[in-house]
Amino acid sequence: MMTKQQLRQELYRIIFGTDTPAGQRFDMVLIYAILISVFAVMLGTVDSLSSKFFSVFFLVEWLFTGLFTLEYMVRIFCSPNRRKYLFSFYGIVDLVSIVPSYLGLLLAGAQYLLIIRLLRVLRVFRVLKMVRHMSEANVLIRSIVQARRKIFVFFTIVLVLSTLFGCLMYVVEGPGNGFSSIPKSIYWTIVTLTTVGYGDITPHTVLGQIISTLAMLTGYSIIAIPTGIITAELANEMQRDKSVYPCPNCVKAGHDMDATHCKWCGADLGNMRG
Repeated sequence: MMTKQQLRQELYRIIFGTDTPAGQRFDMVLIYAILISVFAVMLGTVDSLSSKFFSVFFLVEWLFTGLFTLEYMVRIFCSPNRRKYLFSFYGIVDLVSIVPSYLGLLLAGAQYLLIIRLLRVLRVFRVLKMVRHMSEANVLIRSIVQARRKIFVFFTIVLVLSTLFGCLMYVVEGPGNGFSSIPKSIYWTIVTLTTVGYGDITPHTVLGQIISTLAMLTGYSIIAIPTGIITAELANEMQRDKSVYPCPNCVKAGHDMDATHCKWCGADLGNMRG
């Protein structure tokens, strides 16, 4: 018969570990359960379905809530460092994913926040051993960080342009044509610049339509700027990740830092860094 300590260790290997078949199966079953529960929540917002299958959706929601609550408690029980788990990213997501069901008993609509459970699917990165791809993600993150000042300046310019266009439209069109305030006119400008165009507010005067045309052309002109900024920084980061050491066989450089063979001639690079 297992002791309490042995039970905790075994549960820890299954629930937190991905190196064993049991651990991988547990996480995959958990991910499928998360997806099914999220899908059920989304279907529950369809009036024709919720009115017809209300009891089914209610039962499914509380079934999964009970399972996830039990899983959360077991994770706390078998975790060697409970405080670390409770305040970790996954620990907080695990807690937040079950709280809306209980809040739904007090606050109407709170149960729809169960969509947060979808964040738990990020565990698939551990299950499928996709951590090795995180280096590529780090390159992208570093590119965005490096471009943050340029992006900030860009958005500041867009905000200034939106304010100018919004003020113009408020003066030209006025409350009679739906531009009831400067903030609402700025909202229309941002919608127009981003080429979304909801159509809830439209200019009626000739001058207003001219300004609207200029705003749309400006939107098309600036829409590619953030992409260009990030692309340039991404190219720089990718270049930094390239090795400056040449291949001993063909004397060509530019290999990935973790490369083991030359991408030009296929020679072994094991000793190229000395």
